[in-house]
Amino acid sequence: MAAPLPAVPPGPRGEVRSPGRHPPPPPPPDRRTKKDDSVLEIPSIPNPFPELCCSPFASVLSVSLLPKATSRKKQVIKVYSEDDTSKALEVPTDITARDVCQLLILKNHYIDDHNWTLFEHLTHTGLGRAIEDHELVMEVQSNWGMQEENKFYFRKYYAKYEFFKNPVSFFPDHMLSFPNETNAAISHSGILQMFLSSSTYPEIHGYLHAKEQGKKSWKKLFFLLRRSGLYFSTKGTSKEPRHLQFFCEFSNSDMYMSLTGKKISGAPTNYGFCFKPNKSGGTRDLKQLCADDEQSRTCWMTAIRLLKRSISENSLVAMDFSGHRSRIIENPMEVLSVAVEEGLAWRRRGCLRLNSHGSPIAMSNMAIHRSQSWFHHKISRDEAQRLILQHGLVDGVFLVRDSQSNPKTFVLSLSHGLKIKHFQIVPLEDDGKLFYTLDDGQTRFTDLIQLVEFYQLNKGVLPCKLKHYCARIAL
Repeated sequence: MAAPLPAVPPGPRGEVRSPGRHPPPPPPPDRRTKKDDSVLEIPSIPNPFPELCCSPFASVLSVSLLPKATSRKKQVIKVYSEDDTSKALEVPTDITARDVCQLLILKNHYIDDHNWTLFEHLTHTGLGRAIEDHELVMEVQSNWGMQEENKFYFRKYYAKYEFFKNPVSFFPDHMLSFPNETNAAISHSGILQMFLSSSTYPEIHGYLHAKEQGKKSWKKLFFLLRRSGLYFSTKGTSKEPRHLQFFCEFSNSDMYMSLTGKKISGAPTNYGFCFKPNKSGGTRDLKQLCADDEQSRTCWMTAIRLLKRSISENSLVAMDFSGHRSRIIENPMEVLSVAVEEGLAWRRRGCLRLNSHGSPIAMSNMAIHRSQSWFHHKISRDEAQRLILQHGLVDGVFLVRDSQSNPKTFVLSLSHGLKIKHFQIVPLEDDGKLFYTLDDGQTRFTDLIQLVEFYQLNKGVLPCKLKHYCARIAL
């Protein structure tokens, strides 16, 4: 008689296992639900100008957009384009302005030429500013009042890092003074190095009109910008400490440019700017200033922007990713060369005559220019100047528009020397063929695209070459 089989212990759910058989192997882990432990938290690298160091081989999105082990809260923001079309984006609460720009660039298949910028427009006060790349967008929006209809705009701003290329246009000699121990014959690259240094800082000085608190009147005073803040002199141009009175510091306030000129503030000139506390209660808290010309305003605003970035805890350093190992770029002029190289590569890619879908254009010469981003149909002179100002008063920023005074001609509006100039493009007919010219027929072109491409490569009768076009992009 066979011996009885040994008792088989019950399984995990009470079922009886067959004798002499091994338990089935455990099921494979569900890869869909397993958290990816290989995703590491990448520490943020300080960098004051991240757009100058973006590698074409590196990820265009920063670590704030990469997946993390823990879920984060998200909110919806609305971003407008030049033609007032808008797009709603659901973004993390800690997203930066740079990452919002990258998202819109990817969604709309734009070329990232390091000039895309997120703008903040305060509609009630007529103020606006370019949001710095490292700023948190939700923090900026949290400073808006409940009844304020403020907006974020996504556009190109060519003056963003232009001071690297042409410091003399931003910092004229008569507005600069250096520490006593500094050699007076300092180079332009040395000026930039001093602005970005944590120990030394050039002094900016000159006259500004300041609006008196609680009054409608403005007073012209001699101002000085130092690392500790902005001061004005109570006695002429005296710089003695007993004559200097503190005006503003920048750690808890943002700087805005006046977009409406004299209309709202009643300023004596159109070159206004102001400082608005982050938790401002309204226009009464604004500290308003205005300069006598565009060069002076540009100098003050650029110097204050550099000062804010040099003392910011979130400031970053430029990086080079072209080699096998990344490295920090310490020389500002090397950062400039990287930016120029990226810009030239973009221009080579953008010279083809393609439509918005990337296909070659096949149109008649009479209407071929209408498909170009630099052409603006039936906009006024004032609208053209406003559009160029929004893109930055950098040498070579341009657009082409219809002429209002002569319907058969066109106008080339061009920024040069912090001024906007207008040149008439005249059609000429010769032997039954139509040509376009800027110089009374000495140089002729069969269409406007040929004309623009020529002056992108040659200065000709213009004060400078055409470099950056103004476009009204749609989201």
